[in-house]
Amino acid sequence: MNDLLQLQVHDLEVEVLTGIYSEETHLPQPLRISVTADVVPVEHFAPETPLSASKSYIDLKHAATTALPAGVHFKLVEAVAEHICDTIFVSDARVTRAEVKIVKLAIAENGESIGITLVRYRR
Repeated sequence: MNDLLQLQVHDLEVEVLTGIYSEETHLPQPLRISVTADVVPVEHFAPETPLSASKSYIDLKHAATTALPAGVHFKLVEAVAEHICDTIFVSDARVTRAEVKIVKLAIAENGESIGITLVRYRR
């Protein structure tokens, strides 16, 4: 079995232009985004291991927030998730898998979570 390191950033609330219905196409919608990245770890993490031996959580947060292009309308939240995965893969060759969960907050009526999870593997 191969060792695996999973970095996670969960429950980021981000305003994104997304949707296909007329009431969704002109204003950003609130999304709750969670990201998990599988990274090939170093053989051993000692107390003095530098950050460069891992991946920064800030990279995951950036992919789900500031790396989303301002003013671009994503018809589907799947396209938002795809963009986040692509950003994560480009940022570090050690990432082997990216998982993005998106919950559309504006359509929940009774506190339920409605959304998607996209899992992509490095090709």
